[in-house]
Amino acid sequence: TTGTMLLGSEIAAALTALEPLGIDMIGLNCATGPGEMSEHLRYLAAHARVGVSCEPNAGLPVLGSDGARYPLTPAQLADAHDRFTREFGLSLVGGCCGTTPEHIAALAERVAGRPAGRRRPRPEPGVASLYQHVPFRQDTAFLAIGERTNANGSKAFREALLEGTYEDCVEIARAQTRDGAHLLDVCVDYVGRDGVADMREVAGRLATAATLPVVLDSTEPAVIEAGLELTGGRAVVNSVNYEDGDGPDSRLARVMPMVREHGAAVIALTIDERGQARTAEWKLQVAERLAADLTGTWGMRLEDIIVDCLTFPIATGQEETRRDAVETIEAIAELKRRYPDVQTTLGVSNVSFGLKPAARAVLNSVFLAECVRAGLDSAIVHAARIMPIARIPDEQRQAALDLVYDRRRPGYDPLAALMELFEGVDAAALKASRAAELAGLPLWERLKRRIIDGERAGLEADLDEALAQRPALEIVNDVLLDGMKTVGELFGSGQMQLPFVLTSAEVMKAAVAYLEPHMERSGEIGKGTIVLATVKGDVHDIGKNLVDIILSNNGYDVVNIGIKQPISAIVAAAADNDADVIGMSGLLVKSTVVMRDNLAELNSRGLARRWPVLLGGAALTRAYVEQDLAALFDGEVRYARDAFEGLRLMDAAMAVKRGMPGAKLPEPRTRRVKAAASKPDRAPEPGTVARSDVSTDVPVPTPPFLGTEVVKGIPLADYAALLDERALFLGQWGLKPSRGGGTSYAELVETEGRPRLRMWLERVQTERLLAAAVVYGYFRCVSSGNDLIIVSPERGGQGGSSPRASSDGGRELERFTFPRQRRDRRLCLADFFRDRASGDPDVVAFQLVTMGPRISAATAELFAKNAYREYLELHGLSVQLTEALAEYWHARIRRELGIAAADPDDIEGFFRVGYQGARYSFGYPACPDLADRAKVVRLLRPSRIGVELSEEMQLHPEQSTDAIVVHHPAAKYFSV
Repeated sequence: TTGTMLLGSEIAAALTALEPLGIDMIGLNCATGPGEMSEHLRYLAAHARVGVSCEPNAGLPVLGSDGARYPLTPAQLADAHDRFTREFGLSLVGGCCGTTPEHIAALAERVAGRPAGRRRPRPEPGVASLYQHVPFRQDTAFLAIGERTNANGSKAFREALLEGTYEDCVEIARAQTRDGAHLLDVCVDYVGRDGVADMREVAGRLATAATLPVVLDSTEPAVIEAGLELTGGRAVVNSVNYEDGDGPDSRLARVMPMVREHGAAVIALTIDERGQARTAEWKLQVAERLAADLTGTWGMRLEDIIVDCLTFPIATGQEETRRDAVETIEAIAELKRRYPDVQTTLGVSNVSFGLKPAARAVLNSVFLAECVRAGLDSAIVHAARIMPIARIPDEQRQAALDLVYDRRRPGYDPLAALMELFEGVDAAALKASRAAELAGLPLWERLKRRIIDGERAGLEADLDEALAQRPALEIVNDVLLDGMKTVGELFGSGQMQLPFVLTSAEVMKAAVAYLEPHMERSGEIGKGTIVLATVKGDVHDIGKNLVDIILSNNGYDVVNIGIKQPISAIVAAAADNDADVIGMSGLLVKSTVVMRDNLAELNSRGLARRWPVLLGGAALTRAYVEQDLAALFDGEVRYARDAFEGLRLMDAAMAVKRGMPGAKLPEPRTRRVKAAASKPDRAPEPGTVARSDVSTDVPVPTPPFLGTEVVKGIPLADYAALLDERALFLGQWGLKPSRGGGTSYAELVETEGRPRLRMWLERVQTERLLAAAVVYGYFRCVSSGNDLIIVSPERGGQGGSSPRASSDGGRELERFTFPRQRRDRRLCLADFFRDRASGDPDVVAFQLVTMGPRISAATAELFAKNAYREYLELHGLSVQLTEALAEYWHARIRRELGIAAADPDDIEGFFRVGYQGARYSFGYPACPDLADRAKVVRLLRPSRIGVELSEEMQLHPEQSTDAIVVHHPAAKYFSV
């Protein structure tokens, strides 16, 4: 109940290990009072599929003259459980040490008979060691399964095994942890050895000496069973297949009962009775058979099945092997499309067997990158030997890509080209070449490259040279941080793997540590105290440590409590050190959720106003912190983009605390909404409005119904033709021609725009990102001065009611007041509808279209991953597709009203509004008041298509638009 069990198991590891065993409930019991349990109950409530329970002590014991006593009263225990049952949906509550019959009676009186609160758990599929949970899906990276604890793949491990020096086996496992592996592939199979005995020795030691979960890899079921019996947490079994069928004596039938008994996950190979699947079609057939069998016969969840689509050497020169890599890539992509919950893995290094080590490293890295792009979730690799794509020379990368995709042509064989590039080249020569290249760069570029490449040799000499020219703090801020920014961008776009990020961070730390004695410290001391922590589940601390250095050198006391810190530890440190501010950091996308939960926990504990909170990290955005998180937090929270903004915020927070005149924290950034061109005129007195010259003596079309209708599942093909390419390429994607005779816009469209557009249109369909839907309706209306009044029909007002209305216009439903031009024609949108005084009602249509939530989530995910180009392109495309859908539906409304005869014959005509009537969106000049959206929402009820209106009057998902549709022939766009 302090977040870990006595052995050190974190709560996520316990949940991951226990839930697959068929438990009915999981909870917290004893050790502390309810206040200390809140954070951990929040985690269980958010992730556990089973019921959650809580039986706390009556607080933490307090020593007095009569010995220890428990301070919590019956009413206080009941208060705590009252909140827990409401917030966390507990299924069972009670008390432990220090609670009495009176405590339980008060608790029963408060919550007995209350239905368990509804929870919507978000399980995080994965595995666990005795100590920690590791999710299958990693932020901006693949799950790296270390291959060096394998007797068949690692000479060092094999020799340690043969010599019986099992502690050396453990040290190899620890080294893989440092290299950035997430799981350990453990294989002790070796001819002439007792595999069961070896597995017991190795697995028994790794259970307590290694922090990473294990993949038990053996061809012998008895060896796997020995490993499962000694492994703490939840393991992965490697593997099952159909090589000997699926009968009662098959390997599948012998291994799967063990998997089920121990609640393990399983790697399933695409091998059947015919052999190892070589083509994409064959691989998919076996994968689908495995998925059906493992879920149907053995009761596994899809998310716990890890399919290995198999890798084969492509450098043998044999014709039948040339397409093996591309077949694997295609199989992964299609498998993920059909079964998005299934995990995928590969033994990557097989692809390069037969090449020289230097060439193997390049081919392995390029092939892995292409597989990850296709949807690969994990890979069995030596993580430290995978090269960042950005570090591979272009000609090597291109040759490797051509080999992977079998791009042979007359006179060109990519295998020969790749081998020629590495002729006479070994790893030492490559390293010397890179060192020479680095030495030839200018000093400042060289320092930046050292950070990006993680190259420490020669660092101190370069820093000495730099110190002779610039102050230490300037070197950190202008040069080294710029290098780390590039590292973050490469990591976010998938071009640099986590092990290399860590290497870069180590070089950055070394550089800053070397420069720190040369930094001028502020003359002030004791200016204030901040507690800094990397949040729970995140091990990245370079950004936090930079904040530590900058604040420390400016007179602040910094209590840096390290990585993976739960909110309870952060609060304890802040209280113990009488902190003035709390700072939380994290690199991973999931850390943004942890920060949100931490703020909620501070609210729950009544501590939100005690400490201002500063948040920083690569996955955060200012909008997320200062809008979304600020809205739920009862205290002050701000976003610090870097260490220097953190310093400015710390200065401001301390000025506020000391009561300095005019002191305040910077205002949170608010969402930008389109400003009204002018405020709508107040409703005018009758007879005082000088109307425009718009004639209202035009026919009123007959709508097909009055009220609203919902249409979902609109195919992309229906509205894609109305996509405005120019608005997309120029306005959204920024494909602007070069000045001075460079690349023209037409060339950019053909070489960049349309190829990328085709790719994205295929991708949004393949990944099922679109959920196009519309809610629209027709309403009776009349105008009065600057007002458009929506009135009820003669009968009802929902879909299918009569289109006739009473002569007086019926009951008022909503009233829109629009601005009027103060000059020119004095136009007002209300002028396009019949006046109430005429006695004849008019008709108006409203529409609201959306692309659905999935594409919005996909763009947010790309942004969070720092995949900025893809984010820009997908976001821009989603916006323009929304406009295309709005244009398409407007055309349908014109057809339904019988006014489509004037519609243009070409697409450009639509973009020029060459049809009868017009469509006006709120927030634009003719109807600028965004508050009118609330009226449209009341009329259309768009929640039926998943669209909500925020307090800022913005539609969510973002890819949604609303409009008032006017049928009048004279209706055109105008400014007020």
